[in-house]
Amino acid sequence: MIAKVIVDVPSRQTDRPFDYEVPSVMEDWIEVGSRVGVPFGGRVLQGFVTRLAAEADIDPIRLKPISELLDPVPPLLPDLIELAKWLSDKYCCSWTTALQAMIPAALKGKAERLVGIQDEEAAAGDLPPALMEWIGGSGSFVKLEALLERFPEYASAVKTALRAGVLVEQTSIRDRLAIRKVLTVFLPSTAEAVRAALEKLPARAAKQREVLAYMLDHGGPLPLQQLLAGAGGSAASVRSLAEKGLLELREVEQQRDPYAGRDFERTIALPLTEGQQEVYSRISRAVDSGEPQTMLLHGVTGSGKTEVYLQSIQFCLEQEKQAIVLVPEISLTPQMVERFKGRFGDAVAVLHSRLSNGERYDEWRKIRNRQVQVAIGARSAIFAPFERIGLIIIDEEHESSYKQEESPKYHARDVAVRRAKQHGAAVVLGSATPSLESFAAASRPLNALERGREPALLPMPDRVGGRPMPPVTVIDMREELKDGNRSMFSRLLHSSLAERLGRGEQSVLLLNRRGYSTFVMCRSCGYTAACPHCDISLTYHQKSRALRCHYCGHAEQAPATCPSCQSEHIRYFGTGTQRVEEELAKLFPGIRVIRMDVDTTTEKNSHEKLLKQFGERKADVLLGTQMVAKGLDFPYVTLVGVIAADTSLNLPDFRAAERTFQLLTQVAGRAGRHHLPGEVVIQTYVPEHYAVVTAQKHDYAAFVSEELRHRGAMGYPPYCRIILVTMSHEQLPLLSSVSEQFAAGLRELAEHEGVLLPLNSGFNRALEVLGPVASPISRMKDRYRFQCVIKYRGNTDASALVRRALVPFADGPPQRQVQFSIDVDPQVIL
Repeated sequence: MIAKVIVDVPSRQTDRPFDYEVPSVMEDWIEVGSRVGVPFGGRVLQGFVTRLAAEADIDPIRLKPISELLDPVPPLLPDLIELAKWLSDKYCCSWTTALQAMIPAALKGKAERLVGIQDEEAAAGDLPPALMEWIGGSGSFVKLEALLERFPEYASAVKTALRAGVLVEQTSIRDRLAIRKVLTVFLPSTAEAVRAALEKLPARAAKQREVLAYMLDHGGPLPLQQLLAGAGGSAASVRSLAEKGLLELREVEQQRDPYAGRDFERTIALPLTEGQQEVYSRISRAVDSGEPQTMLLHGVTGSGKTEVYLQSIQFCLEQEKQAIVLVPEISLTPQMVERFKGRFGDAVAVLHSRLSNGERYDEWRKIRNRQVQVAIGARSAIFAPFERIGLIIIDEEHESSYKQEESPKYHARDVAVRRAKQHGAAVVLGSATPSLESFAAASRPLNALERGREPALLPMPDRVGGRPMPPVTVIDMREELKDGNRSMFSRLLHSSLAERLGRGEQSVLLLNRRGYSTFVMCRSCGYTAACPHCDISLTYHQKSRALRCHYCGHAEQAPATCPSCQSEHIRYFGTGTQRVEEELAKLFPGIRVIRMDVDTTTEKNSHEKLLKQFGERKADVLLGTQMVAKGLDFPYVTLVGVIAADTSLNLPDFRAAERTFQLLTQVAGRAGRHHLPGEVVIQTYVPEHYAVVTAQKHDYAAFVSEELRHRGAMGYPPYCRIILVTMSHEQLPLLSSVSEQFAAGLRELAEHEGVLLPLNSGFNRALEVLGPVASPISRMKDRYRFQCVIKYRGNTDASALVRRALVPFADGPPQRQVQFSIDVDPQVIL
């Protein structure tokens, strides 16, 4: 048997399966998706079996056998191996990089060098006795690293023994994390037999009697530590009872459950409104059909999308199929987990970045071992190793966090559609403010082949219970300044906050920025504190009195005087969350504020603790960045204030207006969700901008109409697709030369394929190459950056053209190589 193995070396030269012989003892165990250790370039490396064959593609004499099988059950299913190849082709990354994205960090194994004694007689003459004793007899192996750490003085003796063949070396792959096992005590026979044995124990064996009595009282297996703590016995007394056959000691797997000890109140399905029922029926028919379908659930905030999700999942489980639910990382709040655990109990696995590696691994193993039927998590949960997927739900589908920023730069939405094709599953994209690409795709007229199909757009335009959308007031901060108000709070927001404090109600304040101020500038000479490694200004953080770069992490102390002209007139400009918190304390003495941003939520479970405090009304104001805009549902929140609505409008990105509209609409939806009416105050310096005007009216259709007009005129998605190629190097002349060569090569390939045409040429297939030009952030981490933007439409395989254009740049010494970063369908062009 021959195994085709993708080896864990993420380079273009080795991005193909290599042939290995499967040893006869492994033939019954190795399958497609198995993780193996294989010899490669003088080392043993981790790899994945992508195919099994009867014959090799190389000379059988050159075949090497697989060194070890790393898992009895393959961690990846055949459909995920196939999906990884698709990811590799579409997103221009190596196959192994795509495979590594699908497994938990615990399984990203590393090679360990082990040494053992080959010849005991020769070793006795050549090696010190202490070293011999540490290694053990023939056949025993110890870690080379641990051996040299314990006996550094014998390093040269070990080296000599290895060369002489007295010691032998082997390499083994070890996972970064093991399954947690706990020594557990069992009663090996019936309770009656144990009671009879207890009576026969002599009075002097008091400790043993206590241990046995405690075990009988608790009637089942107990972890050894728990038994000793409860019974007051000793490990020796337990061992004595085990030797007598009255107890049994075994290592038992213990799952690291992040929700252990938590009781989730079970919930039942709620009656659906007419609008919810229509959508639920449509989703149920799609799940039942077994045909891949993608639908867009366009429901306003508070329309009851979550209840529709829950009942659709219930239907999916009744068909003996499995469901994956994706939510943005910052929306994966305790409230969200509670809803799913409350409805489906232990059938749910939760996967998100705030779990430890061990907890994530054990949640993943629950899925792989078929212990659960529902996975809820952030974008990587799309790779949950389910075998019969019936439904994939992507909530807040417009969120940019569904796009991975590191290779493979996949979009979870596109991966979901691909997995649905593999399984014949339904995909439901849900949002109050769908991305323009999704909305355009769901709204397009059906062609002749698609006639008779049900519509892909599922509208839910009303809030549950007929509650009105909260009124939104837009404040022009230019007028506030003219009238002498220099505060960061408009007069209306100030008085509205005071009212809520007086009535004991709660408020949410959104500021799309963290830190204290955005930048530090000298008013005498104009000096601005900038990062020495990136072309970006530093952000001031008051708590640590430090200036930080949010791109490379560089930090320095804030200057007391201007480093350029020594003037004392150095000031902090802009407004950050820390500054707003400070201002609230000045204006409203005694106000209780919870601040939620990246700085205050670094600790594990910090999101949960802060939101729990706010839910228990231990704070008057929840102040934060984007993480307070989504998924929160608190009955006493009656005021939402947006302090700087236009921050995101000023970004050099064609999606700036869309992001602003989405953020304002989402945060406005946090107010008045229950019995108390809500109010929203938006502060801006550009109240006339259509993103602000349409958000004020909760008018998604008007926003889409205006935004599509702009996108069509400029030739941006959804009227085309984009690939962003970013090139970087420390030497600017070399970078400039290579960038020009790459762009010229790509144009030549596109011309040869007959697709190098303007997008407005009227042809079905067209591709344009813009650039190379300096990136908006032209230097990052001491590397200069250039970019090319590739626009294309029709069924042009632009990814394949880019991969071919990259081939000439794969070779050469590393110091001369320009780094290429390929981003297909980028969410940000910076």
